[in-house]
Amino acid sequence: MGPRRRGALLAAVDTTLLPVWILISAVSGGLKAEDDAMEELATEKEAEESHRQDSVNLLTFILLLTLTILTIWLFKHRRVRFLHETGLAMIYGLLVGVILRYGIPATSYHNKTPPSCSLKEGPVSTLLLNVSGKFFEYTLKGEINSREIHNVEQNDMLRKVTFDPEVFFNILLPPIIFHAGYSLKKRNFFRNLGSIITYAFLGTAISCFVIGNLMYGVVKLMQVVGQLTDKFYYTDCLFFGAIISATDPVTVLAIFNELHADGDLYALLFGESVMNDAVAIVLSSSIVAYQPAGANTHMFDASAFFKSVGVFLGIFSGSFVMGAATGVVTFTKLHCFPLLETALFFLMSWSTFLLAEACGFTGVVAVLFCGITQAHYTYNNLSEESTKRTKQLFEVLHFLAENFIFSYMGLALFTFQNHIFSPIFIIGAFISIFIGRAFNIYPLSFLLNLGRRHKIKGNFQHMMMFAGLRGAMAFALAIRDTATYARQMMFTTTLLIVFFTVWVFGGGTTPMLSWLHIRVGVDPDQDQQPCGDRQSKTKQESAWLFRLWYTFDHNYLKPILTHSGPPLTSTLPAYCGPLASCLTSPQAYENNEQLRDHDSDLLRNDGDLTFMFGDTAITANGAWSANGKRSGSTSEEALERELDSREQELLSRGTRLLLFFLRRHSPSWPK
Repeated sequence: MGPRRRGALLAAVDTTLLPVWILISAVSGGLKAEDDAMEELATEKEAEESHRQDSVNLLTFILLLTLTILTIWLFKHRRVRFLHETGLAMIYGLLVGVILRYGIPATSYHNKTPPSCSLKEGPVSTLLLNVSGKFFEYTLKGEINSREIHNVEQNDMLRKVTFDPEVFFNILLPPIIFHAGYSLKKRNFFRNLGSIITYAFLGTAISCFVIGNLMYGVVKLMQVVGQLTDKFYYTDCLFFGAIISATDPVTVLAIFNELHADGDLYALLFGESVMNDAVAIVLSSSIVAYQPAGANTHMFDASAFFKSVGVFLGIFSGSFVMGAATGVVTFTKLHCFPLLETALFFLMSWSTFLLAEACGFTGVVAVLFCGITQAHYTYNNLSEESTKRTKQLFEVLHFLAENFIFSYMGLALFTFQNHIFSPIFIIGAFISIFIGRAFNIYPLSFLLNLGRRHKIKGNFQHMMMFAGLRGAMAFALAIRDTATYARQMMFTTTLLIVFFTVWVFGGGTTPMLSWLHIRVGVDPDQDQQPCGDRQSKTKQESAWLFRLWYTFDHNYLKPILTHSGPPLTSTLPAYCGPLASCLTSPQAYENNEQLRDHDSDLLRNDGDLTFMFGDTAITANGAWSANGKRSGSTSEEALERELDSREQELLSRGTRLLLFFLRRHSPSWPK
């Protein structure tokens, strides 16, 4: 057969098979398109199912908060004080956690043994795989317990209700910390500021090192008895001491506020809890930054120690300056639009936390001092409606965030998949925190009483010892890193400590107040003392440094930064007249009135006040006159004598009026 004939034959065969090839290509293309469509449908169905599961998880937390609020209303209506709202939220969280962990059957479609591989380094966060020419990206969800390797679906559900720790730090913590600074009662706080700083800084450091060293002994004991299965270093013990030293007596303070307990005791407890949260988070960061040179990175090294001290001072001071600066520059002029003013105030306040974290500082410290600064300055610039809105807004956010965290604590006891329960470590931790709290309160109170006019009484010290509850901050610091064996054991122990202190010590606050004979029903403004005596004690007990600061603040800073206070033209020298006119707000001339806060009692000088009662003139320079006569008694004594005489006169008149009324309208009353 010649070449020409063979070519013709091949052409005929190709022509005959062409429809077959076309049909096969069409079928294969259709099958591929169908497979792609099925894959897209499965992906959409999976995304819809994930969305539905996320909605159910969020609905669960909202129902928890709703149930907590309704139970709080019932408790307040029945005047039940043995259990606080945070304890209720934890109980409801525990119940839901039990249902999610044990009430839902575990189903598994992963019966095959997972492939094994070895890595020289730790697991990567993102993995790219080439599967049949397609590239797929996988993200690391976390470690799965080897005993539950075939319950991946249930683990995935439990993982969905386990929030990213950054959610606590960036969303839930800022409103709680800001509200603490923004709602601060400055009078009692600044009157006890020296004691508060001592307890917060020195006391937290003492507590941290006492707990850390005691827990290191506990770890060595666990190693001897064979209960320690992985590495647990001395720095880990110090880190645990730092995070567990963060007190959060929210239950005690709520009961104090409801019963109107002693103002100074409330200020000491509240101020210590607010400040030591900031100290604890910076202290824990400094311990993490402790990195000695050499092969053994967990031995003591002097240079690394002083470097950590420098890190502590740098982070705290930088966060303080950033928070105070952002609080000062929050200067709004939107009085005609209260909604916009409130929204801008809210965003600028929250951005302080994120700005500090982005710059390498601590957002907790920054947002705390931002709240204090804004309450002192920016609050005076807001419109009347915005002042109410901001107070209510941050109060609601604080309430919801705090109860959400405590609900999540109860939930996490059963949904967290890497708990390590060590009875020796847990018992040692309970003993250590009580010893650390005692080393904090009693020695420092003794030293503080050496220089205080108004002593911290023994029953106050016992109440402060009793009120060292642990709460949201300790939990947030513990859950932030649970990657290692030591951190997982710390997290489990911290949860149990929070449960015990909130339920037992929080519930025993009211009986303890009665047992220690601490007065309740105190007027928070007057504190059951005459006004003149109150102002005198405030001036005597406030440190001279802070009196100087308040005088400078009242005369120069507030006229510049707010619309209230005396104009600078009346406080600066005459040759500074043009500068004073330029820096003073126009509203300061129109509203030449007293500041809206209650700091003025720190600023009064002798001779500034004169009280007139009939023919008696009482001046604040230590003298009083009646009918032209002068006496050497102090103004407070004269004022008390005058007020006592007026009270006696009013009392006698009231008694005569009551007797007259009874004789007129009661037939059985003797005439």
